[in-house]
Amino acid sequence: MTAAAPAATPAAAPAAAKGGPASYFPSIEKKYGRPIEEWKGLIRTSPLVRHMELVAWLKTEHGLGHGHANALVAHTLAEETA
Repeated sequence: MTAAAPAATPAAAPAAAKGGPASYFPSIEKKYGRPIEEWKGLIRTSPLVRHMELVAWLKTEHGLGHGHANALVAHTLAEETA
């Protein structure tokens, strides 16, 4: 008997696990046409401070999807507290 080959894993899975929110950045820039630093600047200058308020604002005012908005907010707020 021969052992079965291990199942292939999606290429994005290791990057997502390693990169956290930042792993979304290339697709955010490609999809929305703005550099990540511009998005972070918008988040930092917003009068909103709570995570989910900022996510909702990015979704409604700027048309981001939930995952992309969440990644940007999580990364930006983490930088603020570091």
